[in-house]
Amino acid sequence: MTSQAKKATRAKFAVAPAKKSKLSFFSEVVEELRKARWPTRQEALRLSLLVLVVCIIVGAVLGALDYGFTRLFTALLLLGG
Repeated sequence: MTSQAKKATRAKFAVAPAKKSKLSFFSEVVEELRKARWPTRQEALRLSLLVLVVCIIVGAVLGALDYGFTRLFTALLLLGG
């Protein structure tokens, strides 16, 4: 018997995984959340402030670019027209 035939025979008689109830999803979610490493209050505050500072910096850069391009295109349209 070839190795492919053996694999086919084993696959034919393989046991199907047991059916899970639809509600077992929620118990598995709770189980996974318990495994997670949650940040301390100090870490959460520090990271939140970091996100706020980065958002302000990115907003300022994008605002400056928007202002510059607006001035540039306004100047080009007024001179070209």
